[in-house]
Amino acid sequence: MPKTILLAVSGSISAYKAADLTSQLSKLGYSLHIMMTEAATHFITPLTLQVLSKNPVHLDVMSEPDPKIVNHIELAKQADLFLVAPASANTIAHLAHGFADNMVTATALALPLKTPKLIAPAMNTKMFDNPITQNNLSLLSELGYSIIEPRSSLLACGDIGRGALADLTTIIERIEETLSE
Repeated sequence: MPKTILLAVSGSISAYKAADLTSQLSKLGYSLHIMMTEAATHFITPLTLQVLSKNPVHLDVMSEPDPKIVNHIELAKQADLFLVAPASANTIAHLAHGFADNMVTATALALPLKTPKLIAPAMNTKMFDNPITQNNLSLLSELGYSIIEPRSSLLACGDIGRGALADLTTIIERIEETLSE
C-alpha cells in the first residue's frame, strides 16, 4: 500500500514548484492529498495539483463534501507524513501558534502526534531571518516539525540571500529518509 503524503501549499511565489513536486512524488508511488491556503491559489491553480495528484485539492476547512466524515480530521488520520512546501512566514506563524483558520492549519492541529511533519520555508531573506520567523521555526522544531532549510539564491523580489525553497531533490530525499525511519 502506498504511503500517504499530505502536501500543504501556502502563499509563496515558490508555490508553482508544488506542481513538479507533486508530479515527482506521484511517479515515486506516493499517494498525495493536497491542501492549499487561499494565498497559494493566487500563485498556482488547484486544478493543476488535482490533475497531477489524481485527488481533489482541499481548500476550505468548512467544506465538508461527505457528511459522514470531518474532512480535515480524516485527512490527518490517513497521513503517513505531513509536508508544508512552500511554507510562507504567515503559515509558519499560524502553525507555531496553533491557529486553525484554514485547511492547512486545522489539519496540522488534527495530526496524530506520531505523524512526521516536515516544513520547507520559502520567503524573502529579511522575512526568513526576522527573529519572529526564526522563533516560530524554533518553536515548530520543538513541537516535532523537521525544518528543510531554504537555500541562498537570487529571489523573485530581486534580493540575494537565504529564503529560496530547498531544491526538490533535497525535499524528496528528506521525505524518503523520514518515511524509512
